[in-house]
Amino acid sequence: MSTRNIIHVDIPSRSREESGKFFRELFGWKITPVPGLDYSVWESGDGSRGGFPAVGKDVKVGDTRIYVDSEDIEADLKRAKALGAEILQEKKEIPGRGWYGIFKDPTGNTIGLFTRKLKP
Repeated sequence: MSTRNIIHVDIPSRSREESGKFFRELFGWKITPVPGLDYSVWESGDGSRGGFPAVGKDVKVGDTRIYVDSEDIEADLKRAKALGAEILQEKKEIPGRGWYGIFKDPTGNTIGLFTRKLKP
């Protein structure tokens, strides 16, 4: 059984460069742009991490999203749905990184599930 830790937090951004500069100067976070994507990863230094997705059609200002560790995304999504959640994204691969799924809880909060790809 996984620990069910919050393992990633996405903070929507109008400009990943601006957000990176702000949080680097405010908290000392390490910021790493992801090549080929309008996305940067932040790392706090204590193991906390997340990213800055671009504000757009599917990502709105204020839509900060947590991702919870999952050993079985399909099973977790099925259980969430049985408990009243709406599934927004079935399990999907992020090449080279892992898999994720997204649901909206009965209150309307959007929560992500993530399984990290194990390195060989």
